[in-house]
Amino acid sequence: MPTVAAVRALSVVVLVVTALFGTAYVLGRTLTAEHPPAPPAGLFPSPTSGGPRTGTEPSRPRVPYPDAPATAGNSGTGSDRPQTTAPTKAPDLDAGTGGEHQQLPLEEGGPYGSRLTTGSSQVALTFDDGPDPKWTPQTLELLRRYQVKATFCLVGQNVQRYPDLVRAIVADGHTLCNHSWKHDLLLGSRSRQVIEADLLRTNQAIWAAAPGARIAYYRQPGGNWTYPVVLIAQELGMTALHWTVDPKDWNRPGAGNIAAMVTGSTMPGSVVLLHDAGGDRQGTIIALGTILPNLVQRFQLDALPTGAA
Repeated sequence: MPTVAAVRALSVVVLVVTALFGTAYVLGRTLTAEHPPAPPAGLFPSPTSGGPRTGTEPSRPRVPYPDAPATAGNSGTGSDRPQTTAPTKAPDLDAGTGGEHQQLPLEEGGPYGSRLTTGSSQVALTFDDGPDPKWTPQTLELLRRYQVKATFCLVGQNVQRYPDLVRAIVADGHTLCNHSWKHDLLLGSRSRQVIEADLLRTNQAIWAAAPGARIAYYRQPGGNWTYPVVLIAQELGMTALHWTVDPKDWNRPGAGNIAAMVTGSTMPGSVVLLHDAGGDRQGTIIALGTILPNLVQRFQLDALPTGAA
């Protein structure tokens, strides 16, 4: 018959073993909850290169929204990535009744599906961060001189300050693009409510300045795209717009470098990123004196299509 000491020793062993199993179970559940398996390689486009994302890069976390409406490419059951469509042929930009333009869809290969190209042989010049009372009028004057239509990505605070410049942009036939309320570089990582409110506020300011204006595109400040901001822009009727050619004119590399980069890198279908605000843009204005005559001789330059109003 076992002694009292043996029984006590056996009880201690049983308690220790039970505690170890319990700790292992809790630890396993915790690790599973905080570190789910990485998504398959290539599931998301890279936010920097446009190539496939490996699923191990932490810089652009995927933030699913379970309340997102089910659409094509968004079943609401895990396949909730925005629908991306790579055109099999260049779209007819004059298709539709009354000369209305076909809005561009999202593009396979762009950061989180954002648009990289015009989808045709046309080249699109885009100007960010405006309007600005000094640089936007000079930009508009140069575009008029060379009879070029462009796309202006507007910051809401500037729209509110200079509504007359928004009306001048619209009057000249340029396309409008939402560029957030105050150029928040981290907007894409904020909550759904914050992102949506920011984009809506900017649209409302644009419409207050130019009632009925079509806002077909959204451009994320700094190109810091995330899945949620692309999805929300799409839900609000705007295509996420990235770019193909970036001379980094915001960094003021000099007019010669800006012009050389744009004229040397632009090809059919390019979306060119330039700035008409956000700092001293004298270099960009001077560079446009070279860029515009060069590109109009080589390509068809036009504003991005806006779709039916």
